[in-house]
Amino acid sequence: MAPESLEEKHEDEKGSHVDEKELRSSREVDTAAELAAGAEGPLDPKEVLRVRKKIDIHIIPLMCILYRIQFMDKTTLGSAAILGIRESTHLSTNQYNWLGTIFYLSYLLFEFPQNLALQRFPVGKWMSFNISVWAVALMAHAACKNFTGLFIVRLILGMCEGSITAGFMIVSSMFYTRTEQTIRVGYWFLMNGTAQIISGFISFGTLHIHTAGVEPWQWLMIITGILTLLTALAYWFLFPDSPTNAWFLTPAERAIAVRRLKENQTGVENKHFKKEQMIEALLDPKTWLFALFSALDNVPNSLTNQRSIIVSEFGFTNLQTTLLGCVDGCVEIVTIYTGVHIAARYKDGRAYTSFIYFLPTMLGCILINVLPSSDKVGLLFSVWLTEISTTAFVLSLSWLSSITAGHTKRVTTNAIMLSAYCVGNAAGPFMWQNKYRPRNHVPWIIIGICYASCMVLLLVIRWHLNRENKLRELEPPDNTYDDVYIEKVGDDGVVEKVKVDKEFLDLTDIQNRDFRYVL
Repeated sequence: MAPESLEEKHEDEKGSHVDEKELRSSREVDTAAELAAGAEGPLDPKEVLRVRKKIDIHIIPLMCILYRIQFMDKTTLGSAAILGIRESTHLSTNQYNWLGTIFYLSYLLFEFPQNLALQRFPVGKWMSFNISVWAVALMAHAACKNFTGLFIVRLILGMCEGSITAGFMIVSSMFYTRTEQTIRVGYWFLMNGTAQIISGFISFGTLHIHTAGVEPWQWLMIITGILTLLTALAYWFLFPDSPTNAWFLTPAERAIAVRRLKENQTGVENKHFKKEQMIEALLDPKTWLFALFSALDNVPNSLTNQRSIIVSEFGFTNLQTTLLGCVDGCVEIVTIYTGVHIAARYKDGRAYTSFIYFLPTMLGCILINVLPSSDKVGLLFSVWLTEISTTAFVLSLSWLSSITAGHTKRVTTNAIMLSAYCVGNAAGPFMWQNKYRPRNHVPWIIIGICYASCMVLLLVIRWHLNRENKLRELEPPDNTYDDVYIEKVGDDGVVEKVKVDKEFLDLTDIQNRDFRYVL
């Protein structure tokens, strides 16, 4: 959308504001409005820090555990590839690739319904339900005897997966400030790395299980499925749905939890779908820039299911390949941890940090194509280099959440970005054809082109957001939403009208002209 059209839209909104003291229904405003309305005076920094630590203690461990579990479950197909699943179920190369693709096609199909459900239902309970279904489907892998059975259970996994990352993005924006989001999204996303380490050891262990009628790959599915089911139970009872009703916070602490988020100008949540916000998300250029980035950045993610096959084709044994997978996890942990801290430390450093972390990845793509086949150690290190750019996708998730306001708009943009993520992941597996083995030059060239395009997109996104910030600086002060009130029942039982700050009116980033995009 051109800047001129944004300003015209803004003028229309101002023209429609006819009542100097507008009274709104609590359905229209953010769920945090009643807690924050009428609260005056600065917050005690010590109290703010204490409440944040309390939030960290209660939700970060659970988020980390679930993200570790879901990634470990998602990559069981890759681990099972060298544990005998292809031979036991008589999978061709094309069928194996389809099992990777159907997961993301299902993810894509159910992504928008999942996001709508996350807005409509309690976040923690909805994720717990999906995790339970996920666990059953994962264990059902062990009963599959052919491609059809595996196709069905992989489809169910993709359907449930759509609630996890989207739910985490919503929860992170509910509980944390912009800077805190960058670091904490990094914390739960780097659990992918720990999952690779744990999965590597579980795979190594299952190779040594010798039981009649149950093969190592089946034990892998059963063990990870049980761990997932236990996680679902923990989420149902322990994970909060919002800071406005978090069981571990007192009423006073809940008020502090939402008031400290005022600087985000994004509110907490609104349970009612707003069609106009969805339309705005669809017309917003940054929505599609992030979607394109997400799609291109995840075409190479097909390496998740191909890594074990690729490494074994370098000349490593099955035992060596399973243990070397632990190093992949270590690389991801270190790079994501350092990346999110650098981005949070330097103001408006998200785009530049992501760009820098793509550089070693590009080097890895080049080395894989030019090193001789005899240099299996060099090729292995090149594969590890290509994993460093995962940091950029992590930063893009927190970046999008922090520059999108209006709950329905945020749900819509999350759905679009994660749908694009699915498109990239669904397309990726078809690069890996038998005719390109063992060096896979064509897939690696495609991966390099995708990453180079992502580097350009990051700079374009930053330029676009910076330009919009400068245009807003030139606008006169906007008082459109300065006098908005809701009815609130006081401690004495009397209904009173209290003023609501615009940060808790569930306005979008385009409606709120005081909103500034972080870069």
